[in-house]
Amino acid sequence: MGIKIVSTGSYVPEKVLTNFDLEKMVETSDEWITTRTGIKERRIAESETTSELATKAVISALGRETGEDIDLFITATATPDMFFPSTACLVQSNLKNKRAVAFDVSAACTGFIYALYVADSIMRTKEIEKAVVIGAERFSKIIDWKDRSTCILFGDGAGAVVLEKGEEEGILGFDIGADGSYKDLLKVESVGSNGEYPWYLFMKGNEVFKIAVRTMAESAKNVLEKTGISPDEIKLLVPHQANYRIIDAVAKRLGIKNDKIFINLDKYGNTSAASIPIALDEAVREGRVGKGDLVLMVAFGGGFTWGSCIVRL
Repeated sequence: MGIKIVSTGSYVPEKVLTNFDLEKMVETSDEWITTRTGIKERRIAESETTSELATKAVISALGRETGEDIDLFITATATPDMFFPSTACLVQSNLKNKRAVAFDVSAACTGFIYALYVADSIMRTKEIEKAVVIGAERFSKIIDWKDRSTCILFGDGAGAVVLEKGEEEGILGFDIGADGSYKDLLKVESVGSNGEYPWYLFMKGNEVFKIAVRTMAESAKNVLEKTGISPDEIKLLVPHQANYRIIDAVAKRLGIKNDKIFINLDKYGNTSAASIPIALDEAVREGRVGKGDLVLMVAFGGGFTWGSCIVRL
């Protein structure tokens, strides 16, 4: 018995916020943002909620607007519509499903890897044949648009994968972990009901950058070692889309060449838990990977959390 990704899907809002748009909002420039991050534009959800973004990504993955046959919904998100019901329950309802297990996972930008790990574990021990794992974020609602150090980085969107039990093994291994002692370097906390932004994101970028590079590279090396797979066997590296310089540094530490890295952060910025499933879906649709190919996914996020996974499509 194996667990396999049988389809992928994604959705991003229509509104595009370019670096030139940001020049009119804060003291920054397209050249400064592009040089330091690789980001050119990002998508912003004007009225769509996180659960609506997630639902559209699942519809994309399923190829239909109902999901009565799904046994498990897990949504990775740091920006849910509400504390409860979970975003996963809202997606389940939107897809006319009234029986599946449904819950959220909160691990910031590593959320999708965590959610995939949980889904894989449950499917191997329970009577669950088909699952949907989603990464969905609406980070625009927790950004201080006056803070030029963070507002340039993030965007909104959602991605999803459908998992099924079968004869072939598709999910080959994981490496995940966390260290809460770094909690003050990257966080979202309340500033009170009278504040212009009830919640805001805070990040010490330089410190996060250094730890992210080291930790992502170590996690990826760990999962390669656990599975006995060499970097040369990897068809495509699909990293968390936070910053081009982070991705480049991690790839160099792994010895993976640029033509084996999938990058779309120039179009979407950092979509947190949604970044890897959006990138994976685009890679599949563009023909960068196909049936039988090995894909290495790796992420790092607030917590700090980290995780990597190798799958065979």
